[in-house]
Amino acid sequence: MFTIEHDFDATVITLVDEGAAPLQEDVTICLFEDCYTIEQLDPRNDSVLRITLSPAQMRDLAAALDLPEGVYQARPGA
Repeated sequence: MFTIEHDFDATVITLVDEGAAPLQEDVTICLFEDCYTIEQLDPRNDSVLRITLSPAQMRDLAAALDLPEGVYQARPGA
């Protein structure tokens, strides 16, 4: 399950783990104009872990989801 919310400065997507246990904590992805953040609570130390990606890194990640094993480089305009 996931939710999508449009805030003033970002689009926020929350991914909720469903199904059989053990379940993972929710993942929140915030899409800003200049970067994307991915956050998840670490229950072991009760802190939020955050990864920040550039738009180019997010584009590469989205492309990588549908490709086989290998090394790739995105070309401008492709």
